[in-house]
Amino acid sequence: MMKLAVACGLVLLSSLLAVSSTAEQFDFFYFVQQWPGSFCDTWRGCCFPDTGKPAADFGIHGLWPNYATCHGRDDDAFSIVGRRGKCWPEYCEEEDGNALSPWEIRDLVASLSRSWPTLSCRGGDSFEFWSYEWKKHGTCSNLRPHDYFARALELKAAHNLTAILAGAGIVPSDTETYPMSGVGDAIAAATGATANLQCNRDKDGQTQLYQVFQCVDREAKNLIDCPLHMRSRCSGERAKLPLF
Repeated sequence: MMKLAVACGLVLLSSLLAVSSTAEQFDFFYFVQQWPGSFCDTWRGCCFPDTGKPAADFGIHGLWPNYATCHGRDDDAFSIVGRRGKCWPEYCEEEDGNALSPWEIRDLVASLSRSWPTLSCRGGDSFEFWSYEWKKHGTCSNLRPHDYFARALELKAAHNLTAILAGAGIVPSDTETYPMSGVGDAIAAATGATANLQCNRDKDGQTQLYQVFQCVDREAKNLIDCPLHMRSRCSGERAKLPLF
């Protein structure tokens, strides 16, 4: 019995050491939410998931581990389409060991379908979208799959961007535009943390608010001020929040 206990202890210790030695050393998470109207109102358009048209609400795009300093670069600002692997870790597990199992998130599927739907026309299956996000970003999060997705849902529920902006008079409209500084100020006032904004262009070339990048601590639990300023088309702009 003593030998068995010692053996089990050694196995547990080696497992813990393996986990600690392979833990990804990133600095914070980007919690990214996108406005569906801005995703769809572009030249490429969008397609609704199998579950139907999502609500007119910010939807989760991802929870992405990120470095505070881009590796191999000296500047303190970067584009979200920066050089692969320099500003964030990705694909951190072996190919055969990083697949997301539906069983692992079975109790979250209904919430994920509402809050993290796909709008891509490459496929209407949101699970494929979640699987891709897990494989590319989640495997670098030092979290188990269930915790990774559950914490993203908790962050969205705790900081309702649609309600925050509506409270500041920023509501969906195809004619009204809003100063992006006002959007950033409203989010900071309501959440206690600064965020980065990303804009895109609609089919007529008008600027529209596309994504909000909120920064989160390494445990994926608490918002923090974003340590990096993200270059984007929102700088000094007014933009619309199109109807969806």
